Amino acid sequence: MAEVERGKLKLMVVDDESDNLDLLYRSFRREFEVFRADSGPKALQILEQIGEMGIIISDQRMPHMNGTEFLSRTVEPYPDTMRILLTGYTDVEDLVGAINQGKVFKYITKPWNPDDLERVVRQAAETYRVVKQRTNELHSALRRESILNTVMTAIRESLDYCSMLQTIVDTIGQTFASDRCVLYPVDDTKGVESILSPTAEVYCDSANTACSPTDRLSPAKNALLVALEQRQIQLITANPSQPLTQLIVPLTYQQEVLAVLVLYKQGQEHPWTTAEIQLIQGVAEQAALAISQAKLYQQIQYQTEQMQTELAVARQIQMNLLRQSWSTSTTVRVQAQCHPAREVGGDFFEVYVHPQGEVWLAVGDVSGKGVPAALFMASAISLLRRELSLETPPAPNLVLQNLNQSLSDDLVSSNCFITMVLARYHPETHELTYANAGHIYPLVWSRQRVTATVGNGGDTETIEPAYLKVRGVPLGILPIWRANAGTLNLNSGDVLLLTSDGITEATVDPSIAGGTFTQTSAQSMLQQAGLWQLLRQHQGTLNLSELLAHIRAYTPIQEDDQTLLSLEVL
Repeated sequence: MAEVERGKLKLMVVDDESDNLDLLYRSFRREFEVFRADSGPKALQILEQIGEMGIIISDQRMPHMNGTEFLSRTVEPYPDTMRILLTGYTDVEDLVGAINQGKVFKYITKPWNPDDLERVVRQAAETYRVVKQRTNELHSALRRESILNTVMTAIRESLDYCSMLQTIVDTIGQTFASDRCVLYPVDDTKGVESILSPTAEVYCDSANTACSPTDRLSPAKNALLVALEQRQIQLITANPSQPLTQLIVPLTYQQEVLAVLVLYKQGQEHPWTTAEIQLIQGVAEQAALAISQAKLYQQIQYQTEQMQTELAVARQIQMNLLRQSWSTSTTVRVQAQCHPAREVGGDFFEVYVHPQGEVWLAVGDVSGKGVPAALFMASAISLLRRELSLETPPAPNLVLQNLNQSLSDDLVSSNCFITMVLARYHPETHELTYANAGHIYPLVWSRQRVTATVGNGGDTETIEPAYLKVRGVPLGILPIWRANAGTLNLNSGDVLLLTSDGITEATVDPSIAGGTFTQTSAQSMLQQAGLWQLLRQHQGTLNLSELLAHIRAYTPIQEDDQTLLSLEVL
């Protein structure tokens, strides 16, 4: 944290070209403590010796270890580091890999503009400082919370506000040997006047049966007002008219009076010592903090219930956005399933049958989860439907280009992106045209061939699906999105399947499907190979609902939204 406060961050530049390495060093040596490495392995050695860097600038094309692989190895040990990738315009696949694996903050195309690079580096430095500051503040708060829990174990038996107050009365009254102990909580709406009312709420220590909420042992009013005004303990000694010694303790937190605690002791012979009063003051401060947290917890519970109600409504709205029914056809059969990992998610699909007969299919995935991803998902669906509802919709790659133009500014400002595949099928010509913006490869296979092979025991022919690999970068990465569209013909019995990475990256139990799909000892993700094995086992009529249920049944924790969309030519 000291390094962040001083403003002199560590910056590492990695490039196998010495000229570029020197140029980057000279560009930033005045503002940063710059470290240089001419390869990924050497950079990893420097990180082991020096420790975390605030920023890493790495070239993509390097021998032995490219930039994507190097940056991906820094993600786990240094999660807060800002990573910047230098790459060429043609490195589309590398760029997608870097985003998915290397947690890249920004990428810069080569040759770079010095002003643009300096701006991105400064933005990365500011982001790093904010992240480190918030992380340290969180660690500090957790440390204080741990200390509070240790000291206040007896008091904080429950976060429930009412039981907290009763526990404070019982614990302090017993600990400091008071004959009676009474606590008056302060009403937020009425303030201090609420404890002066004859009907004021009262908590009495349960050890003294003579003291009850109806037995109001009123403290001396003047002393009470002084204690509240000065936020200090007041000691009232016993006298003939008042045989009880009173210790009035205001429980305040951040100058707010939360309650007043009054301890009573019979007679004058054994009053509280100065040390005991100081100890009571310390405990009172901790008790006030506990009360404040209990009230906050009570408010959070109420807000959480409200939030859950609102999220339930948001989930229903999102499910309504995903059309669950569409016009039937004698030429194709379309199915779709979407299951968010949270109440709402960033996955979406679209099925649109154009009046001219074209069938449009789309599956998309907004980076991140929860409400932010859901909002971008709603915007993407709205814009997509506007494009598809035109009298003559443009080609799929042009539709994605238009979506990128409309969403790019908002995605970049939110540091988000969208992967998406869009396909158009002509039932009359059997032509399928598709475009892919950094999404999982679609699968195409012939149901008749697979059924025949499985029926023969699977020994006569090895059937593999066709992966549609024409692909561009995700939406929101480049100002102008460009990519070619792929085309192929789908005949009777052919099946097209679109999925999100929540399916292929699902962490499944090794016993799924009898262990028939390919796994390595280092991972247990389903992957496309495992998905294909499940599809082969579920031959006959393809049922996406049963397929998703089968995958989810063997998935211990759903970590990402899961979406499936299929088109089967009849």
